Amino acid sequence: MTLLDERIWSLFKRHWRQTLTYWSAFFSFGLCIAFLGPTVLDLRCQTQSTLQQITWVFFSQQFFLLVGSSLGGLVKKTLPSSLLALLCCTLIISLVFAVIPLCNHVLLLAVAMAIAGLAMGVIDTIANLQLVKLYQKDSAIFLQALHFFIGLGALVSPLVADPFLAEDCCVLGANWTANSSSSSPSDLQHLRSSLAGHGVAIGNISQYPLHTDGVVVTRVSYAFWIMALINLPVPAAVLALMYHERLLPCSDNSQRLIDGDSLSSTSPSPTGDSHGSLFGCCNPAKLRGHPASFFILHAVGGAILFITDGIVGSYAGFVYTYAVSPPLLMGHKTAGCLDSTFWASITVGRLAFIYLSYRYTSPRLLTFSLVGVITVQCLLLIFYTSSVFLFIGTCVLGLCISSVFPSMLAFTEDMLDYKGCATTVLVTSASTGEMVLQLLVGSVIHSQGSYTFLLCCTISSFIGFCLLLLLLYVHHCLRHCSTDSSQNTDMKEKPETGGS
Repeated sequence: MTLLDERIWSLFKRHWRQTLTYWSAFFSFGLCIAFLGPTVLDLRCQTQSTLQQITWVFFSQQFFLLVGSSLGGLVKKTLPSSLLALLCCTLIISLVFAVIPLCNHVLLLAVAMAIAGLAMGVIDTIANLQLVKLYQKDSAIFLQALHFFIGLGALVSPLVADPFLAEDCCVLGANWTANSSSSSPSDLQHLRSSLAGHGVAIGNISQYPLHTDGVVVTRVSYAFWIMALINLPVPAAVLALMYHERLLPCSDNSQRLIDGDSLSSTSPSPTGDSHGSLFGCCNPAKLRGHPASFFILHAVGGAILFITDGIVGSYAGFVYTYAVSPPLLMGHKTAGCLDSTFWASITVGRLAFIYLSYRYTSPRLLTFSLVGVITVQCLLLIFYTSSVFLFIGTCVLGLCISSVFPSMLAFTEDMLDYKGCATTVLVTSASTGEMVLQLLVGSVIHSQGSYTFLLCCTISSFIGFCLLLLLLYVHHCLRHCSTDSSQNTDMKEKPETGGS
């Protein structure tokens, strides 16, 4: 290894099985989160539902992802229970992929997506939490890699689905003719791109008449069965790890590896709190008489991720709508590339930040990232009539914002002594922001026009940066108080030592 020092490399070699398992679980997460947008029109045909009905499937997935993120924190923070939960959730995702082609009613599809969202939320919390506990002060590097695998899965999913998507109307009515009011292939492409984000902008899609009764002609089922097969190695990897850690009944009856050095974080913390205790992380004793700061750190860290993940969701969901509206008036195919460009730049950014996390501290990376986000958003506002700059700005925005979540998670857990409580709060806050800000931005765009999309994202960026400054100030105050307290303790001990 030339990019990482021997200590980091030896840490990875010590925990490579668990690390690769959590990374593969996040690939499964990304695979599941990205398929719904491209396939939603074919799923509408399969369930013979209206566009307004099918877009509620998006909400079902997002809401239960939030619920799953919260439930993931309730799983006992030990390797056996977390791996069992991870095995169940990754297996559920494969089963959902296999079952979706059998859902012939929109309600059944919404239930399937709710179950998938629940599994995704649990994976999100557990994988982040366990990597933080494994690597602690070195977790930033491995968290960046973890979130890279979301992007990888999100890139693979649409590629698998694309060959099986209907190019024309996939429900042929009984009296359908070429001169009927059915939407053209270009209209369907426009609809598919509009829904490629998260399908919350249903106000602008009711103008497209689509058949709900007739013969269904779609081959999208093959895409889901292929994705189910692609995902199967992930629960197999979790099962292999459980066998290696001797957590299965068929494993060797000798002492479990986790009782040794497999998980250094399973040992009691210096403060006496066990990581396995659900409320052990809520002891603010580490903050040396400043319990209010304990809650401030959680609240501000969660608020930053609420804002930044909300920006990611809003930008991905509405950049296409903004591009095809005045004054840009891009073509549907060109504008449809913006969402893919954004997610690709996020994936590349996370890959680059794996190395940058090794060279620079999390506060520096967070400051650089949010300053970059603000700069790009301001330039997008200035050059709002330039289609070329919209593509450039989309690339740079994705690169800058890509590292915020893993860097914030590593930084907050470092301040709170890696007790794990912050992970649950931050993951849940991020999921909430992604869902809520999309709804808010969507309603503002619907009432005030597409230009307000950039304005909302810019204002959110400034709020996020102000919250980061507040977090850094609280961190500085805590370090200063801790230093003063240590000095006072040393001064009290010195006279006693001298008199003995």
